Amino acid sequence: MLFQVGGQGTRPTFFEMAAAQQLPASLRAALTYSLGVFAIRRPFLHKILDYDDEFFALLMMVLESHSLRTTDASFAESLYGLRRRAANISTKKSTSIAESSEKSHELGLRKNQKILSVVFLVVLPYFKSKLQSIYNREMEARLQASLWGNDEPRLDEAGFLLDQGETSAQSVGRSSANSSSMTRFRKKISALVAFFYPWIHATNEGLSFAYQLLYLLDATGFYSPGLQALGIQVCRATGQELMDSSSKISRIRSRELERLRGPMWLKAVQRVLLKCMYTSLDYAQTGLIAAVFFFKMMEWWYQSAEQKMSAPTVYPTPPPPPPPKVAKNGVPLPQDQSLCPLCCQKRANPSVLTVSGFVFCYSCIFKSVSQHKKCPVTLIPASLDHIRRLFHDL
Repeated sequence: MLFQVGGQGTRPTFFEMAAAQQLPASLRAALTYSLGVFAIRRPFLHKILDYDDEFFALLMMVLESHSLRTTDASFAESLYGLRRRAANISTKKSTSIAESSEKSHELGLRKNQKILSVVFLVVLPYFKSKLQSIYNREMEARLQASLWGNDEPRLDEAGFLLDQGETSAQSVGRSSANSSSMTRFRKKISALVAFFYPWIHATNEGLSFAYQLLYLLDATGFYSPGLQALGIQVCRATGQELMDSSSKISRIRSRELERLRGPMWLKAVQRVLLKCMYTSLDYAQTGLIAAVFFFKMMEWWYQSAEQKMSAPTVYPTPPPPPPPKVAKNGVPLPQDQSLCPLCCQKRANPSVLTVSGFVFCYSCIFKSVSQHKKCPVTLIPASLDHIRRLFHDL
C-alpha cells in the first residue's frame, strides 16, 4: 500500500486508477451542463440533451476506439500515461525483464481485447444508464399510483393532470392502443427492470468495491472485475513507449493513406478528410478538457459580472422623520428632557410609546394608556402593546 502511494514502478497507484475511472463521468457531467447553458440561447441544442445518452456514447466510442487503436489505452488512461497489457504477458523467472518488456511492447493488446474493451468502456455503461432511467420512470409511476390510486390514465403525454371526464373519454378513444401487445410487453420489461436492476446494481458496486480494496492492499493486479474478465492489466507507460506512440500512429495513418482508391480528385478529398479527422482526434483529449475548463472559467467570469451589475445600489441613510407635534389638549413637555411628562419627576423604569416616540415612566404611561387608550402628549390612539421598556440606563 505504501509502495503504491509512493508512485514507483510500473504498477499504477490506486489514486491514478480511480481518477482515470471517474474522468468519463465527470466529463459527461461537464458536457451536459455546458450544453444546457448553451441551449438557453440555442434551443436546437435541446434535441441533443433529449438524447444525451446516445450522444455521449457515440462521442466516447470514437475517442475510446481511437485511443485503444493508437495507444493501447482508454481515453482517460492515456491522459494519465497508462497503458493496457494482456495479463498473460508477464515477467517469468526464466526470462529477463528486458525480454519480457519487449514482448509486451511488441504484442500489446489483441484485436478482440480492444473490441471488448470498447464494449466494457462504452456499451455496458450506455445500457446501465438506460436501465437506470427505466428504473427511475417505473419508480415514479409506482409512486404516482400510490398517491392517486390505481387509475392509470391520470397524466397526459405532457405530464398534466387530467379530469375524470377527460380520462374516461381518452381511455375509450385509446383503449385499443393501450391494450396492444407492445404496450403490455414494455410494461413487463419495466417491471422486470424494476425488480432485477437493484440487485444487479448492488452486485456490480459490491464487486467493484471489493476489487478496488484488494487492489489498494496489493492483493490483486486487477482494478475492476471487467479488467479481469478481459484478462487485461493496466500499467504505467515507459518513456520509450511514450516516444514510440507517435511513430506507431504515423505508421498506422500512412498505411491508411496508401489504401485510398479511386481517381486523383477523390483521393485528394479523402486525404483532406482523413487529415482533418486525424487532427481533431490528436487534440481531442487536451482540447475537450481544456474547452470544458475554459467554459467554466468564462461562466464564472460572466456570473460574477452579472452579480455585480444586479447588486442593489447602496443609497445614503435617509434622515429621521420629524418628531410628532404636541397636541393642544395634550400634556405639555417639560423643559428637562430627563423628566416624565406625566409626573414631572425623573423617569423610573423609562418606557417609550412607539406610536409617538416619547418616553415616560413605565407606571405612568401604563396607567394613562389603560384609561385613555391614546398617547397623553400627541393624543394618537395607542394600546398597551405599544409600550416598550428601555434599558439605556442599565
